[in-house]
Amino acid sequence: MKKLLHNYIDTFKGLSTEVWWLALITLINRAGTMVIPFLSLYLIEDLKFTLTDVGWIMSAFGLGSVAGSWLGGKLTDKIGYYKVMVRSLLLTGILFVALQFLNTFVTLCVGIFLVMLVADMFRPAMFVALSAYSKPENKTRSVTLIRLAINLGFSAGPAVGGLIITKMSYSGLFWVDGITCILATLVLFLVLNPKKAKIQDNIIVENPESAYKDKSFLIFLIAMFLFGFIFLQYFSTMPIYYREKHLLSELQIGLLLGANGFFIFLLEMPLIKWLENSKYTKTGLMLFGVALTALSFLVLNLTTWTGILIIGMFLMTVGEMIAFPFSNAFAMQRAKKGNQGEYMALYSIAFSIAHIFGHNAGMQLADGFGFNNTWYIMAILGSICAFLFLFLKVYMKNKKSEQ
Repeated sequence: MKKLLHNYIDTFKGLSTEVWWLALITLINRAGTMVIPFLSLYLIEDLKFTLTDVGWIMSAFGLGSVAGSWLGGKLTDKIGYYKVMVRSLLLTGILFVALQFLNTFVTLCVGIFLVMLVADMFRPAMFVALSAYSKPENKTRSVTLIRLAINLGFSAGPAVGGLIITKMSYSGLFWVDGITCILATLVLFLVLNPKKAKIQDNIIVENPESAYKDKSFLIFLIAMFLFGFIFLQYFSTMPIYYREKHLLSELQIGLLLGANGFFIFLLEMPLIKWLENSKYTKTGLMLFGVALTALSFLVLNLTTWTGILIIGMFLMTVGEMIAFPFSNAFAMQRAKKGNQGEYMALYSIAFSIAHIFGHNAGMQLADGFGFNNTWYIMAILGSICAFLFLFLKVYMKNKKSEQ
């Protein structure tokens, strides 16, 4: 056990102080986003919206995310990542608190759009900051540390969120979300001010290439959109499936979602360090991660036993642990030859577009064709995504041999 603990601690060595601070800020921020996994339940149970209405409201969530990611990338290239991150966190905190006072279909669509517009300006700026604060050889592990912070926060968030709903009401979640965003802003202002932070990898590109002309990156973005599309079902359609088909309570749903973050916190860093030292390519690893996630939907249709939900969640978690860090690292590597904000904005936008279509399509499919058929469709989309990664791997290999 002592050797195991020592090896685990070793996986974190060599990362800069700034990356650790960025991870802490992300942890505080993500611990407070406990509204998100409960948003669909809140809209249905508290505000009495239909599944179709919720689908459209979640599309506004995605549209705001697309606009915010694009704007965040543009502003990052123009005014710098620090200023974008500070403004985004502070305004997000204020808007989250205000969101609880909206209760009509139109105002909620507009309100959720604005919240996500401001909140997702943070993502491309954070990725560029992470790249600047990391040495080239540590970038994948730095990304993994940020993901650990996200998932540790997300592990605690839904569990605490379930308790808050049970003991108080959904209103308490909005207050906690807002306050934690403002706290994250304060920490960011105190520790990552440009006067204090040390840059590890300052990339200056004389003639930057446009991300829109990078064919390999565009194929990668299409694949990541499909992966985001199926992955997001676990945070909108899946909680409703847990509730309606397996009769789980909000607390049980929160604990099941929280287990995802806990397993990632425990296992992802050692797994990534081991895979980094293996012979596998980033594209090959992303393909494997997608395949596991697709399988997590298929197993749900094998039995009505509630324990299968844990198996499905575990398969998705391992798939996510492999696919996301290496996709992040792949995007940052490609961004080195262009406008970093533009590259990382497009990477974020791939998931934002998945938010627009994924939540809504999942709700409509579940409503029209039932949950079982919806899970089969998600598995098919996952297979198409895996094929795209295989195509990307061959395409990049051929391009390299031509040069």
